[in-house]
Order: sequence, then C-alpha cells, then structure tokens
Amino acid sequence: MIKPKTEVPKIELPLINDTRWNLATQNSDTFTVLVFYRGLHCPICKNYLEDLAKKLEDFTDRGAHVVAISSDTEERAKKAGEEWDVPELPIAYGLPIEEARNWGLFVSEGIKDSEPDTFSEPGVFLVRPDNTLYASAIQTMPFARPNWKDILNAIDYIEKNDYPARGGE
Repeated sequence: MIKPKTEVPKIELPLINDTRWNLATQNSDTFTVLVFYRGLHCPICKNYLEDLAKKLEDFTDRGAHVVAISSDTEERAKKAGEEWDVPELPIAYGLPIEEARNWGLFVSEGIKDSEPDTFSEPGVFLVRPDNTLYASAIQTMPFARPNWKDILNAIDYIEKNDYPARGGE
C-alpha cells in the first residue's frame, strides 16, 4: 500500500491516441488524478468514465490533470475509446499486472469470456506535482466508487484551506 506523502511508483503507458503518457512529465498545478479502471468488459467503468469525461473541464479549471488507466490491450482500449462517450479523456492501456499491484490495486481473474484473464480492480489516486500521494480510494470490485463531484469539492477545500495529506503515519 502506498502511504500518503510518499512517492508513488513511476508509470508511463501508451495512450489510445498513439502518444505516451508519463506521470513524471505531468505539470499540474494541484493534482494528477489517476483513474484505474477494470477495462472494456466493465459497464460500470463505462458509466464512471463517461461521467468523468463530462467533468474534465472542471478538473482542468482546478489545475488538475486526469488520466484513465487499464490493463487492457491496445485493441480493447481503443475499442472503449470509440464506443464510450469519452472523446477528450486521456486513456492509457497496457498496465502490467505487477505494476497494478505496486499501486496497491486488487487484481481479479476473468470469470466470463468477455473478461481478460487478469485485470486490476478500480482505484482513484490524487498525486501532487512532486509525485507524492495525497489520497487514494481503492476498490476490490467495480462498485462503490468515489463520486466526481465529491472529488472536485475536495480539491476546492484542500486548495482553499491548504489541507495536508492525511493517513500517512
């Protein structure tokens, strides 16, 4: 488990727009928001990311960068990008399962033909510009994820009140 105020693992992955995304090169004013999702097979992920895509400007207005990440293959990730209503959302793919574990994500084995053999379960990480963890929410299954409005309100509160990261002791 990554503790708040400690450096997060390095991560660099391809994006579905044929570029690369690297956490180390993000120059956010407040946070980089990493949204790990299960993959193309997950209808709850689809809804969650579509809702996030509608709020990208709200995150940008708060100086935050956002990326969605899965262990999906390039083909599956690009299919999600085409079929889901996420036109501006940066979508990274090919997260190795071992890297998912380094982030503290839970890993599941596929139980249906539509699922990959293994994939990571969801997680949302708020990472400061110095690449330290501010906060995270990790799920063992697709349900009960943080609400984007709540995260946006939290960013507002954190910035207005210079609220420190908690839970790192």
